[in-house]
Amino acid sequence: MIPDYQSVMLPLLQFLGDRKPHSISKVFSAISSHFNLTEQEANELLPSGRNKILNNRIHWARAHLKMAGLIENVEKGSFKITEKGENLLQENPTTIDLKLLKNKFPEYQESFRYKKKEDSLTTNDDLNEGSKQTPEELFELGYSTIRKSLEQELLSKLKTVHPSFFERIVVELLVKMGYGGSIAEALLRGRVKLSSNKHIQKNDNSLPHN
Repeated sequence: MIPDYQSVMLPLLQFLGDRKPHSISKVFSAISSHFNLTEQEANELLPSGRNKILNNRIHWARAHLKMAGLIENVEKGSFKITEKGENLLQENPTTIDLKLLKNKFPEYQESFRYKKKEDSLTTNDDLNEGSKQTPEELFELGYSTIRKSLEQELLSKLKTVHPSFFERIVVELLVKMGYGGSIAEALLRGRVKLSSNKHIQKNDNSLPHN
């Protein structure tokens, strides 16, 4: 099971406890191994297909640890533990989550509030300690829910429209997908073909049958 980003925080800091700089790829491998993830779990993508779920959650775990001053960037793509991070590990915490960061590190809350104000996304007090999903996951979940709702509503409406209107919708969709020329041309071709088929059928029915 893929861990949520708050569950990633402690093993991430522990992995950096050797005081050496580490790249995100090494961290990814270490976290994947720590939680005994299968190859399929480690490579599972967000609904958008743009990023791995585990990578996304590691990114946000790292971001919160950095805001608390527990880790720092040393060069592009690499980061390491700070003295403050080492001190926290010496306390042998059983977990590291948003609640601990908020209560133990005032600078974390200040950094979080500044970032929220800069992004203008939520209020300063909107620090959801119980959240298990990253902002991207929440956004994509909301988008997916809205899309499914719209799809169902659209299908319900299409079942009630006049056949000619339904025909036009299908033709427009096909044209937008690159089939045929203009909408008017496609509609005309369809009607000519339909008329031709009716004419053939009529002539066929008028022929004597043995």
